[in-house]
Amino acid sequence: MLRHRLIAIALFTGIVSAVPAAAQEAGVRAGVSADPDQFYFGGHFETAPLVDRLHFRPNVEIGVGDNVTLVAFNLEFAYHFPQRGNWFVYAGAGPALNLIRFESNTNSEGGFNLLIGVQHNAGLFAEVKAGLADSPRVKVGVGYAFRLR
Repeated sequence: MLRHRLIAIALFTGIVSAVPAAAQEAGVRAGVSADPDQFYFGGHFETAPLVDRLHFRPNVEIGVGDNVTLVAFNLEFAYHFPQRGNWFVYAGAGPALNLIRFESNTNSEGGFNLLIGVQHNAGLFAEVKAGLADSPRVKVGVGYAFRLR
């Protein structure tokens, strides 16, 4: 189990460390999830557009509650729809590696997320995720994104 954790951390660290050179924003987030019922918090990076309005938005979220600790490494892509006023809508998807600790057992499970959100130019955002496989079924969160220049 420790080996799975170390591999997951090494993979995510490698991906995130490659992102800052091209990153256009970093952010913090918090919210609630269902199945498991938890409070979660975390952070993300978002790259400049890879193609058209498609951005790479890897994030890590730590969930606590329901006698479970869940660390989700999400490798998500987000498409930014054309902006209306100060707000824009984005939607995306991506795979997840979930480290799940229940009592004294730790397992690593694969998952997949579908997401939709709305973000203000100043950085405030709200997001809803639907999880498939071993990801939490629903996550609702808010956060703030900081522009990197």
